[in-house]
Amino acid sequence: MKIIKYPSESEWPALLSRPVYDTTQLNEIVSGVLRSIKNGGDQAVKENELKFDHVDLKKLSVSENEFTESESLVSENLKQAINLAKQNITAFHTAQNTALPKVETVPGVTCWQKAVAIEKVGLYIPGGTAPLFSTVLMLAIPAQIAGCREIVLCTPPNKEGKINPAVLYAAKISGVSQVFKIGGIQAIGAMAYGTESVPKVYKIFGPGNQYVTTAKQLVSLRDVAIDMPAGPSEVEVLADETANPAFVASDLLSQAEHGVDSQVILVTTCEALISEVMEEIKKQTAQLPRKDIVEKSLANSKIILVKNRKEAISLTNEYAPEHLIISTKEYRDVAERITNAGSVFLGHLTPESAGDYASGTNHTLPTNGCAKAYSGVNLDSFRKKITFQEITPEGLQNIGSAVEIMAETESLFAHKNAMSLRLKNK
Repeated sequence: MKIIKYPSESEWPALLSRPVYDTTQLNEIVSGVLRSIKNGGDQAVKENELKFDHVDLKKLSVSENEFTESESLVSENLKQAINLAKQNITAFHTAQNTALPKVETVPGVTCWQKAVAIEKVGLYIPGGTAPLFSTVLMLAIPAQIAGCREIVLCTPPNKEGKINPAVLYAAKISGVSQVFKIGGIQAIGAMAYGTESVPKVYKIFGPGNQYVTTAKQLVSLRDVAIDMPAGPSEVEVLADETANPAFVASDLLSQAEHGVDSQVILVTTCEALISEVMEEIKKQTAQLPRKDIVEKSLANSKIILVKNRKEAISLTNEYAPEHLIISTKEYRDVAERITNAGSVFLGHLTPESAGDYASGTNHTLPTNGCAKAYSGVNLDSFRKKITFQEITPEGLQNIGSAVEIMAETESLFAHKNAMSLRLKNK
């Protein structure tokens, strides 16, 4: 990890930049695959599965027999852990389902909103080096609570054409309608356009590599909505002299093991903490099975020493991390001053991994600074809100003249007439 001491504010933009990779051919590759899916349907999906996932599929959908078989392959301990996570995720997201009030803006004019579930949603669950069955829970559970009629899931199979058993178990208990053995660009294309087997959905959710992210952005231009722009995973730990170096190191490493393009940052006001954390990182990294990935990720990562808490908070809000761990004294006071972050973890005993799995909050979050404008996935991500209004004769009297004047001023006389006719007829 690079160590930067007391950078000036003018250095922050360059210092806080995310890793950049050569994407010269990325759009061309992604666009080509998407075109093939749009024109070729199932056959094109299978051809791209053979090309990218190296598996020759006869059928894209997961059968009932495969669901049954997979359930027997998941240990009871893991089932209990998944069920606990499901319970907490359900509790947290159900609490977001609050009633929307009717508002009488003036006497006789009543306005309100109705939350309506998006009928068809598509979930993308990465496979690769770590099949993310936890992401199935994070996406499918709020979709089910919201009332989505059709929940389609795509995830890449292994070379034998099998889906990770824990992914299938999580899908089954979370209300997923159909699961398909499709990964990468071709999964996004199949859900965006629809094929003979895969239903076209109205909104696509889920993380992925740069190819998946680019595919989501391209199909969102005209064919389907997406949850948010999302890139490689990231965490910032904001720590002072009260932080436990072993805890801080473990939090940094837990995010670094996601992938070689992940980024972790430690922002601290305590210079003595830096050497202690570096020593812990060295010690803990040596014990990790994904050591090679961690080491490459750490090459993108930084430790930043700042002058005081105020500067630490300002730098954090500029970075807008996906995950933020506040490991300081008076951490609640610090948290009140955070305006840009995906999800915040408070105090020395709250690791980011709790939110990844079982605390109940959602781990599908904005990355790459998008937390300045985007929320993480929540119940409203799976719903749209339709506005309603109703006007009585008294309401016409109260707002009619204003509508006429405003419409005429904008030279929209048909708009004015629609109100004038009603005023004359009341």
